[in-house]
Amino acid sequence: MPELDLRIPTSAQEVSETTRQAASWFDTHWQGWLASGLRIVFIIMLALVLRAVVRKLITQLIGRMARTSEHQEESRLGGLLANTGVVNTERRQQRSEAIGSVLRSVASFSILGTAALMVLSALGVNLAPLLASAGVAGVAIGFGARNLVTDFLSGVFMIMEDQYGVGDEIDTGVATGTVLEVGLRVTKLRGANGEIWYIRNGEVKRIANMSQGWATASVDVQVGYKEDLVRVEDLILATAEAMAKEAPYDELIWAPVSILGVESVASDSVVVRIEARTAPGKAFSVSRALRQRLKAAFDEAGIKVKEETPAAAAAAAAASAATGVVIAPSPVPAAEQGAPSALADPNSARFKATEPIPAAKPEP
Repeated sequence: MPELDLRIPTSAQEVSETTRQAASWFDTHWQGWLASGLRIVFIIMLALVLRAVVRKLITQLIGRMARTSEHQEESRLGGLLANTGVVNTERRQQRSEAIGSVLRSVASFSILGTAALMVLSALGVNLAPLLASAGVAGVAIGFGARNLVTDFLSGVFMIMEDQYGVGDEIDTGVATGTVLEVGLRVTKLRGANGEIWYIRNGEVKRIANMSQGWATASVDVQVGYKEDLVRVEDLILATAEAMAKEAPYDELIWAPVSILGVESVASDSVVVRIEARTAPGKAFSVSRALRQRLKAAFDEAGIKVKEETPAAAAAAAAASAATGVVIAPSPVPAAEQGAPSALADPNSARFKATEPIPAAKPEP
């Protein structure tokens, strides 16, 4: 191939010779240019079409995953988001959109990145040093940003498995609160005192979600030792049933209140445990309302929460003596009264034995 003379022509003969060389060089290379251009255009068009097709397939896949059981029978595909009855339709839609966004981003990056490398190859760029450098850089970045990769992968699986979502009350072990924002790297929580926690997804080893499915309201009811437990249980069930029929508890209590039985027994009281299945996150409010209703019902029925013991009566007597306020002792049945003490009789030998010995009189 003749070499091009890059000097500026100064005569008509040199201009003619330069023109002839340029025409010869162009005639030699135009076919390669055209082939390379067509190849690049084909690669770009193929990449765009493939990207559009893949994104459309992902959208259809996510649409099938987001359907409820009313429109589609549960299958392996729907099992990825299969929490019917636990997660509502809006929640399923949010999860599917998040998963679809991640899949579309990964597909676009893979297809367009491969197309860019093929275009560089068509332009005659040697990709071996580029790929080697990219491999070394990828390894270095992988070691340096391994926590970032861990957080990202944990976030992806967290969204796919629906471990928690915005508005859920969760316990991550290091913080407890309401989820404000769910990201692929960081989850934002609002604590009980108003503080905001930023938790990396890769650092979460366990998660307790108090907002999925249902919650349990547990109440311990203390009654006097001598109270009739059958009567107490009937009163508890009647009070809970009446409460469950009133708004807003008719929507918060999902199952009838059940009495588990006696939780503990003391000398002056008995503790009965009851439970009720409630809406997620409403266990504490239902428990407080149920305690208030039971307190009013016990007062009306005259049920004591604690029996008065002899020790308590003695303490009350001592307090009345100290303050000058007379507190009438509660009557104690004769069957529970102890045997009379010999020290109570001033004429008994034991009483006289406890008298102090009189001091000796000095001799005159």
